Amino acid sequence: MTDPLIDSHSAHGRRRPLSAAALLGVLAALGPAAAVHACASCGCTLSADAAMGYSAIPGWRLSIEYDYLNQKQLRSGTHTVSGVPAGTELENQTINQYVTAGISYSPNESWNLTLLIPHVIRSHSTYGIYDPAEPLPELSRSFSSSIGDLKLIASYQGFLPTHNLGVQLGVKLPSGQYGTAVDFYSGPNAGTPLDASLQPGTGSTDLIVGAYYFQAISQDFDAFVNAQFQAAVKQHMDQPGNDFRPGNSLTMSLGLRYEANPRWVPQLQLNLLHKAPDEGALADVQNTAGSVVYVSPGVTVQLSASLHMFAFAQLPVYSNLYGTQLFPRWTGSAGVTYAF
Repeated sequence: MTDPLIDSHSAHGRRRPLSAAALLGVLAALGPAAAVHACASCGCTLSADAAMGYSAIPGWRLSIEYDYLNQKQLRSGTHTVSGVPAGTELENQTINQYVTAGISYSPNESWNLTLLIPHVIRSHSTYGIYDPAEPLPELSRSFSSSIGDLKLIASYQGFLPTHNLGVQLGVKLPSGQYGTAVDFYSGPNAGTPLDASLQPGTGSTDLIVGAYYFQAISQDFDAFVNAQFQAAVKQHMDQPGNDFRPGNSLTMSLGLRYEANPRWVPQLQLNLLHKAPDEGALADVQNTAGSVVYVSPGVTVQLSASLHMFAFAQLPVYSNLYGTQLFPRWTGSAGVTYAF
């Protein structure tokens, strides 16, 4: 999902502008998690390519990224809550792990194409419908580990000589299991399907459009901003009573990188996400929308001329969630990229 960090200093120590030949993953990195998570905005919104730095060098890039999200805290609106209203579902925990492989090709400084292949590992537990007159029932549990929805994204950044302004167009494919593929394996709900929003895939073909800009703002600092909109344009589950459409999502990231030492680059991102409610008979319409803001400190390390890695933590500083949703207290991301 990421581009390698290219040395932003010349051999004489003078700073040269960074460029963005392979930036298609910048906004793609925001998308995969949000597309498959149960809560509105608990997905990893980290801009992984901005974390790694942007490159104008043609060639191939391979990457692996790992994201961890433990949804344990019940939230409604802007606050934590201790329970849910009677007659609604009381969820206990959802642990999401994503291992995303990426392959990127840049034929020249202006164009890039990237394929992102996520593997989704998810465990979920719920008490089911809450009845305050009865003791809490045994937890119903589910587990899945399979390929999620693939993304193919093209970017163009030939508008400026410095190649630091770009746009992208992509598609998310319905390659992951969706609908009613994964069941609960224990508890009162054993044998019944998991919610559609908790399946490894959404069953939809989504259109992705985005834009990005970055700039050196001093000898040692770079800044960036990017935005992305994703919307389902076709659903496999489109029959009345058995339909599901994931809600549209809008993401935006701003960040600052400190490049005094190109081998060790601390940085800070501000990640924003707004998601509309899921739609359809299989959707949890009342509990799948909202807005969140994360502050994400991290670091990028140059292991060799071609091999780079990064590690980030995302800390939520604001959330406004529809209904009652499980939400993470923090998320973690790490990745490695190899260029050749």
